[in-house]
This record gives sequence, structure tokens and C-alpha cells, in this order.
Amino acid sequence: MARASLWASVSPGSYSSNTEKMENIHDGDGTPSSSHQTVKGTAKWATSLENLLEDPEGIKRFREFLKKEFSEENVLFWLACEDFKKIQDKKQMQEKAKDIYMTFLSSKASSQVNVEGQSRLNEKILEEPHPLMFQKLQDQIFNLMKYDSYSRFLKSDLFLKHKRTEEEEEDASDSQTVAKRASRIYNT
Repeated sequence: MARASLWASVSPGSYSSNTEKMENIHDGDGTPSSSHQTVKGTAKWATSLENLLEDPEGIKRFREFLKKEFSEENVLFWLACEDFKKIQDKKQMQEKAKDIYMTFLSSKASSQVNVEGQSRLNEKILEEPHPLMFQKLQDQIFNLMKYDSYSRFLKSDLFLKHKRTEEEEEDASDSQTVAKRASRIYNT
């Protein structure tokens, strides 16, 4: 599964409670999507949170929504954990583990997430990191998003407006295709 690599695009120390710095996290791979791909987007997003989180445009829209709900840190934490799992180098893993802890989990975190058991995760564990060290906490945040924020997102004006725009673009594209076919038939 290809997931958006958001965490890797953030330089160490660039996360803080400052909204401007949170904007440094990029929403995807930077390649523009055609309207045809985007149309599939909202329909696919509506099938599962997993599908939404696999699409850079879906992540971007979900982040916009969560920002309005003052809970963007949840998806940022989840994405950070996904990227953390991919790190092979032990030193990089230690640095990222500390960044994740300081940004999302410590009592002084700038974008603290609300997870059970976070007090049991102390800085000592950061000395010997492993790819799945945040898994339980990541699962808690995923479930929180899935059973809370995600359902509200699908009913939100932001999602519904994006869906309507896609449908209108698809209808316009279909009309043009029909006109082109008709033109070819009559001009032959």
C-alpha cells in the first residue's frame, strides 16, 4: 500500500504548535491528479478511512476538516507513525522516535494527542526504538478518527462540496466525450 510520505518531508525540529510550521508538512507527492482520478477519490474515500489515508488529496481534505475541529494532530501523528515504521537506520529511528514523542506524546508536546497509556511511554524507550514501538498508540488514534472524526468528515460541507465539484467535472467530461463521439460519427 502506498501511503503519503508526509512525515519524511518535515525537517527535524520543524513541528510545533505554531500553525505556520504545521503547514510545512506536504500533502502528498506533488503530482497533480486528473479530474478522472479525483472523481474516483471521494467515492473511494467514502468506503473506508484506510482508502482516504492512501490518497494524498484525501489526506489534504481530511486535514482541512480536522484543522477546523482542532484535532489535526491525530492524522499527523498517525502519518508520522506510518513513516517511522519505514525507517531502517537506527540513528534516524532514534531521532524520529524522539521527534514523535516530543511532538505528540510528552506532557509538553506541542501537538499532543489524547491516547490511553501515553504516560507509560517514557523517554527511556526512545533509546532502543523499534518500528512498531508506537503501534498501540497509533491504533488508538486510528480508531478515534475512524469512529469519530471520519464519519463527521463524510457529512461535512467540505467533503460534500468536493464531491459535488468532482461530479460536475465528471458530467462535463462525459458531455464532451459524447459530443466528440457524435462529431466523429457525423463527420465520417
